Formats: sequence, structure tokens, C-alpha cells
Amino acid sequence: MSTETPTGAATDDRTGVWLIGARGNVATLSIVGARAIADGQAGTAGMVTERDPVSQLALPPVEGFVFGGHDITTESLVDRAERQHERNGVPDGETLAAVRDDLAAIDERIEVGTAINCGAAVGDESDQLDPSLSIRDVVGQIRDDYGTFRERHDLDRLVVVNVASTEPELETPEAYATRDTLEDAIDGNDRELPASVCYAYAALVDGHPYINFTPSAGNAPGGLRELAAENGVPHMGRDAKTGETLVKSALAPMFAGRNLGVLSWEGHNILGNQDGLVLEDEANAAGKLSSKGDVLEAILPDIGHNRVRIDYTPSLADWKTAWDYIHFEGFLGTEMTMQFTWEGSDSALAAPLVLDLVRLIAHADDHGEGGLQPHLASFFKAPLGVDEHDFSRQLHRLYEYATRHS
Repeated sequence: MSTETPTGAATDDRTGVWLIGARGNVATLSIVGARAIADGQAGTAGMVTERDPVSQLALPPVEGFVFGGHDITTESLVDRAERQHERNGVPDGETLAAVRDDLAAIDERIEVGTAINCGAAVGDESDQLDPSLSIRDVVGQIRDDYGTFRERHDLDRLVVVNVASTEPELETPEAYATRDTLEDAIDGNDRELPASVCYAYAALVDGHPYINFTPSAGNAPGGLRELAAENGVPHMGRDAKTGETLVKSALAPMFAGRNLGVLSWEGHNILGNQDGLVLEDEANAAGKLSSKGDVLEAILPDIGHNRVRIDYTPSLADWKTAWDYIHFEGFLGTEMTMQFTWEGSDSALAAPLVLDLVRLIAHADDHGEGGLQPHLASFFKAPLGVDEHDFSRQLHRLYEYATRHS
């Protein structure tokens, strides 16, 4: 096993990583990647924390991550990884063989989760906590699971990361604008509260740093932001920026900077994994489409037409293809076009970012930096508390943070 430690890593740190949706594609590949790095079977390509100046921070080593989580599916991590290998070739056979025993051991640490208000496409899929339990009892069970895991493994901290399937949008977010109204809703068994909010509340109330990798509500309600600020808990989200939207956030500023008027920007995404299936449901897709489209509106406020589509194509498995068509106007009213196609393994793009975010939110926790973490905006399509969507400017903010703390 490799004994190499990343530059600047805090070698004595024991960080627990609790994944919501722990047997999903993104979670599985994140675990496979972390254990493959620890075993010397994989490099760190795609990890921002392995590139200067971020690599100069004293970060917990990926090799030392202790994984656990919640899920509502009964398919084992080993079976999921094998299916990803067979259908997508990621991970490859050698890597899978090297981490198989680790996956089996981690699978024993995955607890039964909840799918409250997650939409029919999610809730029908398998085993979950008794739906008749009150919201307060569900939250209590989640808190117990977090606490037991941290104590059992003697962890310095537990970072909770939501990588579960996208939920329908929260219909009345203003009803949970303060900690008091949110806790009243929990005590009053408000069935409008989705699972992601329950998981986020359970983390933040007990001081566990939290990342929302998804478009779901998670830590977005004002009551949860207030709770995190009061408890001094770092958190950030939402909706990780991994593919097409990453390109948009880097490319759109070029049109703005050159004063080229964008008449239309059409984006069409097709993918075939569980996330694609869930996003077939219009209610579940609404939040995802909103976060993907809002990036352009923020950078190009005068854009004429902006539309995003996401379609489920079963044969693609975990591979995603995005085709974008940009119709723009230049000097003397000359109309021109640009097109690009983005193809990639959805989970392979996401997994290194999960590992990055765990390391960076743990760093914030270690330095007593509670509340939202705006320097992490470059990782998200709809970064909470940040209006800047230009990728290069977001990234500069992370670099400034790293330089300041190195």
C-alpha cells in the first residue's frame, strides 16, 4: 500500500465521510477512488486539492477517510461497482479487484435511510425507514446514526455529503426561513419537509460539517443557515458543477467580455444512470434544470433564449452527452454560431470533487470557520450565498483562500 501523503496533508486527522445515497453511482465511485488512491492503484487527476496553491493547505488525507452512509437501496457497494465496471468500464478490473474487500467492509456501515418527500421516482425504489415515523423521530434516528458512527470509529469529525438522487423542489421554502420555524415544522410533523432537509438538520444541529452535492433543498432553507451560523458549522452547496454547466460557466464570460450578444443558447443532455431515470420525473427535474439554466442568466443577463433539456437514455448507463448550440450576434449585426459536445462518465467527473469538498470543508471546520463557505463556489452550479457564476473568478476566490491559509 502506498504511504505517500498529499502535500500539506494533516496526517493525524481521522475524518469520517457520511454519504447520503451511499450506494449510488457517485458515492460508489468516490469510495472506490479514495480506496484506490490509498492502495496506490490510482492517481489524483481531477482533484483540485492536489493542484497548487490548494495542495499547500493542511488537508486531511484521502487515504485516511472512514466511509459510512445512508441509502434506501439494498444493492451492495461491490455489486454496484461491478455493474459500473461491466456497463461503463469505470472502475477498471484491476482497480475493482484491489478495493473489493474495502467496499464489502464499508457496505456494512451503510444504514437504512429515508425517502420522505423525495418523489415517486425515488421513493419506490426499495428499503427505507418506516414512512409512518414522525419527522422528529426520523431526524432522531439519523442523528443517532451519525453519532454512533463517529464514536465507534474514534473520528476527529464527521463530514456529511448529500449525493442522493434529486428531489422535487421545496414548494414553500419561506416557511422554513428561521431556525424557529424550521424546528416548529419538524416538531409539527410537516410532511412537506424532504429527506435532504432532515439529513442536513441532523448534521448541522450536532456540529457535523455538511455538503449538498445535489440540487435538492438540503441546507438551503434559511433556518438551516441560521442554525449553522449559531453552531459555527461549515456547510456549502448546491448542485455540483461537473460537466456541461462547468463549460458554460467558463465559456459564457468570453461572450460577455467581447460584447457579443447571445441570441440563443440551447443545451441538450442525455444520460442513462439512475439519476437520469429519476430526472424523467418533471417534479424531480425542476430543480436541476433551474440550477443549470440560472448560470447563463447570471453571466449573460441580456441573453435572448436559454433552454436546457435532460433526457434519459438507458443504453448510455453512466455516460453523459451534452450538446450545446450557441447563436450569437457580432459586429454589423453578423449572426454566428458555436457548438460543442461534452461526453464523459458522470460519476468519474463527480467523484474527485466529492473528495475535494470533504477535505476543504474539514479544513474550514478545523479552523473554526462556520457558516457558508463562499470560496467553494467554483464546485457548484448554484452556490449558496454567492452571486458570481464566472468560473475563473470563483476559482480565484478558492486560490486566494488557499494562499491566505498556507
